[in-house]
Amino acid sequence: MNKQSAKSGPKQKPFILVDGSSYLFRAFHAMPNLTNSRGEPTGAIYGVINMIRRLLKDYDPEHIAVVFDAKGPTFRNDLYPEYKATRPPMPEELAAQIEPVHEIIRAMGLPLLVVPGVEADDVIGTLARQAAAHGMETIISTGDKDMAQLVNDHVTLVNTMTDTISDREGVTEKFGIPPEHIVDYLALIGDTVDNVPGVPKVGPKTAAKWLAQYGSLEEIMRHADEIKGKVGENLRASLEQLPLAKQLVTIRRDVDLEVTPETLARQEPDAQALRDLFGRYEFKSWLAEVLGDQGEQDAATAVSESRYETVLTRKALDKWRKRLAKA
Repeated sequence: MNKQSAKSGPKQKPFILVDGSSYLFRAFHAMPNLTNSRGEPTGAIYGVINMIRRLLKDYDPEHIAVVFDAKGPTFRNDLYPEYKATRPPMPEELAAQIEPVHEIIRAMGLPLLVVPGVEADDVIGTLARQAAAHGMETIISTGDKDMAQLVNDHVTLVNTMTDTISDREGVTEKFGIPPEHIVDYLALIGDTVDNVPGVPKVGPKTAAKWLAQYGSLEEIMRHADEIKGKVGENLRASLEQLPLAKQLVTIRRDVDLEVTPETLARQEPDAQALRDLFGRYEFKSWLAEVLGDQGEQDAATAVSESRYETVLTRKALDKWRKRLAKA
């Protein structure tokens, strides 16, 4: 069955894995430049939390993890120092929103994972494999095409930004190949964003065609002399780097983790922490939900109160003098 609507999700409560890093970047670029009255950026915070809230509403999971990339290099940088080297630095406005996103997720009672040395994809791949081994149906919430390699009979992708779900048939329909061939497909086309070298001039259609004909990247490489034209020349010139490209795009499923799917249970939200955070970042409708019967008026009051800062030190006073001088 090819699922293309979030309404056709599995009946049992699935294990939810959220690709937090993917949604953080997508929300930052998709949302308007929102700020609170302090001038703090809030667009990415709102976008990420809004998507997570929707997942909770749609699936009401008992087990869930929101996974983010850790700072610093990963094993892929050891394999290929140029990995992601062409990416521009993270905008300051985005970097400033990472910790608030983490704080709100924790306050919502959701397990948050940041594992050094690997990427969020690898943590998700490992947990999805473990969950499948225990018979748990898993939904990975992401906008990253690389995650298609993880899809199987127990693992499905959902993209809340496009309102689509991709199972095995959905992946085949989208890419022209089944999930088992996605790694080879990605190695052939490369990835300019992550600076993964592929075969020049080989795009999705050519990669899918070759895989349909030869069955695997290794077989394509063995039959490289049979492929004519400029793409054939480019393939033969790329033979030495293709195994490396395949390593770089392969999501690990064997990361040594201190948690398991069974231990990643959803907890009760911390209402006071959410009140403080939603008040500070001025998310009035969410704050009203936390306040419950106290309603919109108290939410507005809490937001208003969050705008004040008690100045107790000379340093704090000097900071405000400078801000007022620029006003």
